[in-house]
Amino acid sequence: MIHLNQTVVVEGKYDKIKLQSILDANILETGGFQLFQDREKTDLLRRLAQRDGIIVLTDSDVAGFRIRSYIKNVVGNTGKVIHVYIPDIFGKERRKERPSKEGKLGVEGISPEILLQAFEKAGVFSQQERGGRKITKVDFYQDGLAGGVDSTARRKVLIKALDLPEHLSANALVGVLNSLMSYEEYCGLVARLYGLPATSSDDSE
Repeated sequence: MIHLNQTVVVEGKYDKIKLQSILDANILETGGFQLFQDREKTDLLRRLAQRDGIIVLTDSDVAGFRIRSYIKNVVGNTGKVIHVYIPDIFGKERRKERPSKEGKLGVEGISPEILLQAFEKAGVFSQQERGGRKITKVDFYQDGLAGGVDSTARRKVLIKALDLPEHLSANALVGVLNSLMSYEEYCGLVARLYGLPATSSDDSE
């Protein structure tokens, strides 16, 4: 069991049960979209984020990303929020008769090994922040990952290469990349994927 000081926020009780088998942490259910009308739970999320921080782990479908966005807006800049993303894995949970609308496994259907990898990717288990220059939205513009006609398609190539959920926005992807890799590693990855020069904007004097 891995101990976490932060509260882990999930969608439902089966997600909570799954995480309780691998984490020693406070785990809070949103109740899905019920959170949008639950002022008391919303206030609790703010307080938890301000105290020790919260870790948001939702399904990788559209509904899951709506809940993430709501929590991000509710907490704002007053607390610390870490987003953990599970990869897009298609299948059906054992307890369900049919797959979800998008055909993807939710948190409850993901193996403990992959869940722990997702936490590790998000930097949850790291005690020190990655040093050096951060990847920014400006880098995305320069590398054609934002603001261009084919930027969405180019981001999808990057997302698929890193086994991340397809619904990640450009802003969310920037945050994830900073948890996964250094700026230099990002430049190298972009060069390999798109055939761009593996140089950074800081190289010029």
